[in-house]
Amino acid sequence: MSDEKFTDDNEMPLMVQMVQVLGRLGLSMAGAMCGTFVAAQLTMTDAALFDSAGFVAVMVMVGMLGFYLGVDAPYLRFSLAKPAAGSWRIDLELLSRIGTFLAAIAALISIYAFVFDASMLPSFEYVVASWWIVGVVLQIGAGLIGRIRLARAAG
Repeated sequence: MSDEKFTDDNEMPLMVQMVQVLGRLGLSMAGAMCGTFVAAQLTMTDAALFDSAGFVAVMVMVGMLGFYLGVDAPYLRFSLAKPAAGSWRIDLELLSRIGTFLAAIAALISIYAFVFDASMLPSFEYVVASWWIVGVVLQIGAGLIGRIRLARAAG
């Protein structure tokens, strides 16, 4: 095996690219499962907004997209302000990992409540749902920003 690092996708062998995409597809399936359980828990809240096939489909698709883009994001640092003395930077890896944690903990709580038929306070169900949404939005944002910055750096 070689310890050679590839600098861009054009230099990466086809087999490595295929394995990377396959791994990301596995992550997206995990995101779909997480989204399914969070959606299932929310449908039990008796809110008409959450009790539709469209809502469940959106939760599944957002989960797939978040876990596909965010878990395996290219980690480049970016600045929210003009580079200056004392300006702070946000690490995309940190955003992605926080997003993954929030989405996963929301799914875990939802799976527990769903499987064991545990009733949660209605307000806590919405808190768990907000963790899911914030988590996948952080994943998607980190993944997209990382890929955009990587493309700009390569071009």
